[in-house]
Amino acid sequence: MAGIGFELKKLFLKKGVLNSAKAYGYATVICAGPMLLGVVLLLGIMVLCSFAKVDVYSRELLICMITYTLLFSVSVSSFFSMVVTRYVADMLFEENNGAVLPSFWGSTVIIMAVGSVIYGIFLIFSGATFMQGFLCFVLFGELGIVWNAMSYLTAIKDYKGVFLSFLSAVAVAFIVGAIMIAFELPVIESLLLAVTVGYGVMLIWDVILLHRYFPSTKLGAFTFMKWIDAFLPLALSGLFMNIGMFSHLVIMWFSDIGVRVHGLFYGAPWHDVPALLAFMTAIMTTVNFVVSVEVNFYPKYRNHYSLYNDKGTINDIKQSEKEMLTTLKTEIFYTSLKQLLFTAACIALGGYLLDLLPLGFNEIMRGYFRTLCVAYGLYAIGNMMMLILLYFTDYRGAMLTTGVFAATTVIFTVISLFFPYVFYGFGFLLAAMIFVVLCTLRLDYFTKRLPYYILSVQPLVAEDRSGMFTRLGVFLEDKLEDRTK
Repeated sequence: MAGIGFELKKLFLKKGVLNSAKAYGYATVICAGPMLLGVVLLLGIMVLCSFAKVDVYSRELLICMITYTLLFSVSVSSFFSMVVTRYVADMLFEENNGAVLPSFWGSTVIIMAVGSVIYGIFLIFSGATFMQGFLCFVLFGELGIVWNAMSYLTAIKDYKGVFLSFLSAVAVAFIVGAIMIAFELPVIESLLLAVTVGYGVMLIWDVILLHRYFPSTKLGAFTFMKWIDAFLPLALSGLFMNIGMFSHLVIMWFSDIGVRVHGLFYGAPWHDVPALLAFMTAIMTTVNFVVSVEVNFYPKYRNHYSLYNDKGTINDIKQSEKEMLTTLKTEIFYTSLKQLLFTAACIALGGYLLDLLPLGFNEIMRGYFRTLCVAYGLYAIGNMMMLILLYFTDYRGAMLTTGVFAATTVIFTVISLFFPYVFYGFGFLLAAMIFVVLCTLRLDYFTKRLPYYILSVQPLVAEDRSGMFTRLGVFLEDKLEDRTK
C-alpha cells in the first residue's frame, strides 16, 4: 500500500478542488472498490424495486442472494488477500515482474476451486431455482476473481483505469436492470443478471489492466503458496478481519428479527439495511489512511529504515525514529478525529436523509443505524492501526488483535440475542471498541521497542518455512507441468 500513497502524493500536489476530489475518488475505489460496488448495487436494487413496485418477497430474496454471494466470495478470498499482496511486493522488490501474473491465475484457481465446491453445495440445497442458482454461481466466480485482482491492482497504480472500471460496472448494471424491468421480465433473474453483468465488466477490465502491466510468463503459478507457510499470520489476519466485520450480520439472520425468506436464504432486513449504510461510513478512515497517513508517514518510514541499510549514525537513526513516530501519532489522531466527526454527522443527518430514500426505515432501523455507525467507525480506526502494525511487520500482533476482534464479535453478538432486540448491534460495537484498544496498546508497545524488533528478533540464519501449503503448491505445479507437456 505504500506505493499507493507515494503515487497519490503526486495527485495532491496539483491544486484545485477537482484534483483533490479526483485523488480521493481514486483512493476510495482502490481501497474498497468491489465491496463498495456491492453496497451501491444492493442499495440501487432496493431503489429500482421500489420504483417498479416489486413485491416484498422478491426484493428480500434478491437481496439475500446477492448478500450471500458477496459474503461467501469475500470469506474465501480473505485468507489469500494479504499473502498475495506480500508476494507481489516481494516480487516487485526483486524486479521479478514475470512471477506476478502467473501467481494471480494460480491463486484465482485455488480460490475458485475451494469456493465453488462450498458455495455450489449450498446453492444445490438452498431452494433457489436452476436459473437463480446458476446466476448466483456465476456471480460468485466473478467476485472471487475481482477480489483477488484488487490485491494485484494496487501495484500498477493505474488509478484512472481502476476508477473507470468501477464506474462502468455501476452504469452497466443499472442500465441492464432498468431495461429488463421496463420489459417486465422476471424480477429476481433480471436484476441478478444485471449485477452479474456489472461485475463481469469490472472483471474483464481489471484483468486487461493486469495483463497490460505484467508480462505473461510460464513461471510457477503456485509458487506463492510458500508465502502462506512463511507468512501464515498474514493469511489468518485477513480471515479473522473478515469474520469480525461480517459475522454479526449472519448471526442476526437467526435472531428474533431474522426471517426465513426462502429455503436456506435467511435475512434480517431491519438490521441488514442499516448495517450496509453504516458500513459505508467506515470508508472515510480507509481513504484518509491512504491519503494522509501513507502520503505523510511513508517518507519518514522509508527514511528511517534506509538509515539502517545505508550506515546511518546512531544519532541520525534516533532522530529519524522520533520524526517518524511523531508524524505517525499526528496522522492517527487527525484521521481518527475525521472519522469521529464524520460518524457524528452521519448520525445527526442520517434520520433526515434516510427518510428521503425509499428503503422503509422505521425507528428501530434508525437506532441500529446509529449504533452501527459508531461501531464501524471504531472498527475503521482499529483497522487503520492494525495496518500500521503490518507496516512494521508485526504480523503476530496483527493476527492476535484481529483474532480477538473476530472472537469478541461472535461472542458478544450471540450474548446480545438474550437482550431485547433494541440492543442488537451493541455486540459488534463492544467488539470494535476492544479492537481499537488492543491495536492501540499493541502499536504503542511495539513502537517503544522498535530498535529491538528491527535488530534483535530477526533470525541469524535463513529459516526453511516450508510446510503443508508449500507441498501443495509443488504438487499443483507438477500437475500443471504434466498437463502442458
